[in-house]
Amino acid sequence: FESAALEAQAMAARTYIVRRLLEHDNSNVPVQGAEVTDTQTHQVYRAISEMQQLRSQNPQAWRKADDAVRNTQGQIITYQGRPIQALYFSASNGYTENSEDVFPFALPYLRSVASPWEQQQQTASAARTTEMPIDEFYAKLGIRSTPTVVRLGGSPWLKVTEWTNGNRIKLLTVGAKTFTGQEVRELLNLRSSAFSWEIKSDKIIITTLGNGHGVGMSQWGAEGMAQSGYTAEEIVKHYYSGTQITEVSKLAPTFPDF
Repeated sequence: FESAALEAQAMAARTYIVRRLLEHDNSNVPVQGAEVTDTQTHQVYRAISEMQQLRSQNPQAWRKADDAVRNTQGQIITYQGRPIQALYFSASNGYTENSEDVFPFALPYLRSVASPWEQQQQTASAARTTEMPIDEFYAKLGIRSTPTVVRLGGSPWLKVTEWTNGNRIKLLTVGAKTFTGQEVRELLNLRSSAFSWEIKSDKIIITTLGNGHGVGMSQWGAEGMAQSGYTAEEIVKHYYSGTQITEVSKLAPTFPDF
């Protein structure tokens, strides 16, 4: 990735952990004393041993990451003087999401914004298809195949009943049961909730755009912005509405227990 994209990522990752430390937030951590996990629950961190392995196997890649950290040393993203919930994801479908359309909270800086830069990245913007038998589709959604979920001719009855601002599925009705787009994404292990489908015989073919939950900064969008000449600060301020870059040392006195 370009330096500006990596620097934006460094600030976002640093902000995420600093917010948890300053606010003593240890939510969803299964082991006492830990601050984050290395799972998607906490944005997927690499262990120090993995970074050391990267350093030995690909010194150039490690150096770029290290430079991004050093070039943004002490810088975090704030909104009204407090570190933000700096969520990020892989690639959008052309838009990001309002936080409340995916998570149970509405934050003023996690607003839906246009992200057209993924189109420059063929890997990021390419559609992906998932194919499965209809019976497997029902089973994964926990639905029994009954006349209430099947149309005349034997096809499943599916309808999008609400869309998000980011052009992803917010609510999907399957027969008499309604799911959020995120629920379907998780149950079917889809790349995103921006998906469409086609029924062929006894199979359903689902096509997804983008990759990830869609809230906050798109990593491939940041790369596209960097390639177009945007700075790390411009990238951050685009994806996190109304935010500022702040030296973390200036916040410490306002958190006496830190």
